[in-house]
Amino acid sequence: MAKSATDRKREQRVRDKLRTKEKEALLLSRKIVTALYNNDDAALKRTMARTGIDEEQDLISRFIRGADRMTDQQLAEFIRLT
Repeated sequence: MAKSATDRKREQRVRDKLRTKEKEALLLSRKIVTALYNNDDAALKRTMARTGIDEEQDLISRFIRGADRMTDQQLAEFIRLT
């Protein structure tokens, strides 16, 4: 018996989901779970609103990549280590 369009679509979604998980498994190095204090969460939300970035992960990734491109002095000044 031939599969209905609904059955084919359901199977396609399962295949796509597996591909997404496989792709994530290849790209993902690790997951970091972070508890945020109220003030830190508020600062994160304000920064997201100011930049127009809707996803926390996107903003955090941009911060990490931006910090990685800084010189040691720029990074120290940014996080006020000196």
